[in-house]
Amino acid sequence: MKLQLLAAMALATPLFFSSSVRAENPQDLEKLLSTGVCVNCNLSGANLSGAHLIGADLRGSKLQGANLVGANLEGADLTGANLAGANLTSAYVTNVNLKQTNLNGVNFTRATIHDSNVYKASMNDLNLTDAEIFNTGIGVGGEDAEIPDWD
Repeated sequence: MKLQLLAAMALATPLFFSSSVRAENPQDLEKLLSTGVCVNCNLSGANLSGAHLIGADLRGSKLQGANLVGANLEGADLTGANLAGANLTSAYVTNVNLKQTNLNGVNFTRATIHDSNVYKASMNDLNLTDAEIFNTGIGVGGEDAEIPDWD
């Protein structure tokens, strides 16, 4: 009896800890990849690693926990999006509109962040290890950065 119980638990355990669960809406993911426009989409947990999202319109979209490792977001509009916990390691974030975006817990390790608008963005617990940040209002170590809005 104990052996059967152990076998059942061994088979069921991966179901509770599966990391391959996909939370994004497949139609929204296809829409983004085919058109570059996905306003108010649900892309939570999406694998966009290495994606070329140059000029993408992702205003108001949900990208919590998304994998954007090495993605190119140059000129993208993420105004009001939720990127909490997203992984942007080695991502290219230049001329990106992140106004009023939730960036809490985002991993920007080795990311290139230039000339991006972070006006009124929430930026708690960022990982900025080896990130290259220029002309973007992200302060390090409690620095009080001036964060202007884009005109």
